Amino acid sequence: MARHLLIGTVLALISVLLFAPLIAVLAEALRQGWTAAVQSLASPDARSAIRLTLIVAAIAVPLNAVFGIAAAWAITKFDFRAKAFLITLIDLPFSVSPVVAGLCLVLLFGANSTLGGWLIAHDMPIVFAFPGIVLATMFVTFPFVARELIPVMIEQGRAEEEAALTLGASGWRTFFTVTLPNIRWALLYGVLLCNARAMGEFGAVAVVSGKIRGETTTMPIMIEMLYNEYLSVAAFTLAGVLAMLALLTLLLKSLLEWRHADLLAATRRH
Repeated sequence: MARHLLIGTVLALISVLLFAPLIAVLAEALRQGWTAAVQSLASPDARSAIRLTLIVAAIAVPLNAVFGIAAAWAITKFDFRAKAFLITLIDLPFSVSPVVAGLCLVLLFGANSTLGGWLIAHDMPIVFAFPGIVLATMFVTFPFVARELIPVMIEQGRAEEEAALTLGASGWRTFFTVTLPNIRWALLYGVLLCNARAMGEFGAVAVVSGKIRGETTTMPIMIEMLYNEYLSVAAFTLAGVLAMLALLTLLLKSLLEWRHADLLAATRRH
């Protein structure tokens, strides 16, 4: 009896916290019919926001994948004094508010800073421009790939790489033929999480983007702007698109967990 009550309570909370808001968003998006929803997505501002969000994710996620692999490789395959400090740096975005991270980028690259003034003078602005959005997104999403790979690579140890090197394989050959195949599913899992976070990031991007309509407005920022302008259908339709992208990522993540549960088990033990 107690077990059924507990399960029912959990399901009720999940329904209230997850499914009810999603249903409400879709209902509001379709309140004036499919035509109005589609027309709102066809507006130049909405198309620009969708395009910018996808481009930022397409840049930030692969770069974070490369950095995550390099960081995980350094931490798990080598012993050095600064290892604990490096792990702390990787976890830093988890403990720092995204708004604070965005503000730090503004202070570093803004027009009032020496570096920012020089970049602006040479027509290479960072803040209130596309590069600032990419940097903010990369900072916020940096830990996801590394944090998925580190437990897996610790679990696997160094024996296979050392054996390959002993047999005469070069460092790059060892990486591509031994290390990468062993971490491929954990890497994909981390990339999916990183992608979901990149598309939904608001705080840091809102600070560095300047919210220039049609130029530096990603989907989350555009949703806020439309809602504040009382364009409810357009705001909720764009929110629905963002939610569908998140659900697609969640579906891929769930399929990955189902198909390769044993290979991903190491990440659950840490």
